[in-house]
Amino acid sequence: MGKDSEMLTAGKVAAALDVKPGAIKKAIEELKLEPSLVKGGCSYYDAAAVKKIKAALK
Repeated sequence: MGKDSEMLTAGKVAAALDVKPGAIKKAIEELKLEPSLVKGGCSYYDAAAVKKIKAALK
C-alpha cells in the first residue's frame, strides 16, 4: 500500500469513526487542522490528524 492509502477524506474519517460528517467538519474547524494533503481539490488527513479529530469528539 502506498502513502495515499493511509490518507482519509473527512467523509472517510466520519465513516471510520462512525459519526456524522458534520461532526468531523466541526472538529476540524475547532482544532484548526490543515489537511495533510490536498489532491484534486479534496482534503486528506493522515493518521495523526485522525487521532486528534477522534480525541476532539469525546
